[in-house]
Amino acid sequence: MSASIITFAVQENPPPRLDKALSRDVPESASLSRTRIAKLLEAGAVVIDGVVQSDPKAKVQEGAQVEITVEEASESHILPEDIPLDVIFEDDDLIVVNKPAGMVVHPAPGTPSGTLVNALLHHFEGKLSGVGGSKRPGIVHRIDKDTSGLLVVAKSDAAHHGLAEQFAAHTAERAYLAVTNGVPEVSDPRIRGIRGVSFETGGVLKLTTQLARHKHDRQRQAVLFENGRHAVTRAKLLERFGDPACLGLVECRLETGRTHQIRVHMAHAGHGLLGDPTYGGRRKLPAKALSEVGLEAAKNFNRQALHAALLGFEHPVSGEMLRFEAELPEDMAQLLQDLRS
Repeated sequence: MSASIITFAVQENPPPRLDKALSRDVPESASLSRTRIAKLLEAGAVVIDGVVQSDPKAKVQEGAQVEITVEEASESHILPEDIPLDVIFEDDDLIVVNKPAGMVVHPAPGTPSGTLVNALLHHFEGKLSGVGGSKRPGIVHRIDKDTSGLLVVAKSDAAHHGLAEQFAAHTAERAYLAVTNGVPEVSDPRIRGIRGVSFETGGVLKLTTQLARHKHDRQRQAVLFENGRHAVTRAKLLERFGDPACLGLVECRLETGRTHQIRVHMAHAGHGLLGDPTYGGRRKLPAKALSEVGLEAAKNFNRQALHAALLGFEHPVSGEMLRFEAELPEDMAQLLQDLRS
């Protein structure tokens, strides 16, 4: 495998840790994230003033001469597959796709093929600069198999690092459209009495809890208030369906992005998503509240009614602010049409 050698000098006032100093001063053209540099240190690929350095916490002096050997990115073990993609935006650093419901994002033991990553590898035709030393797409966030909508994926190490930082800092904008069982009304005293629920200006329902894997069902997440991961969802009611209203169209905005976050949070509020088999979305609907067409459409909707409709972030390389929207997929658009009938 061929390799390239990157040389540069440490600039003035270097950070106290070697990995931070190197990630600050390494040429931008090298596209090396701090995580990647840490791996190169561990591999013995970093030489400072003629001496191999492997400790990321080591100190380094201004003017030190750095030589980093970077092996050519290796081929991914994941096989490319010719699967159609709805590409919303693409450049040399990243791609934004509108994922259909039913597609898994990343291969796993139960789904080794047919995933978004398999499709992306075919789409890129080997034109990947490498993420973490491997020619693979950089997944920085995911949406569930049966959720449709927008995803951004990195094509370079620099983009992967920059996007990951934004998602970790909760600065990326993400909005989802969901159909809920029942209607999350601001005036409902039951909701106001639920732990972790508060309301913000404009009738926004705010859910602040912790989430962790369920003790007895490893496929589910559970709401906790200690020893879990901080999770915040904001939900705003957009439309009511039925007379009396028995379903709602809700816009959910993520401050954090935990596994199943919207699904488990809305269920915690007593308004699980229509069609969600994991969190109780198969609730019986009142027979006379909806039209016959609407009732049948709701009964037969066979996935959680959730769509990632909006995605905004700062381009990790150019700094440009990007914002994308994806229309509802056909099944959800038809569902809303039938519910309005």
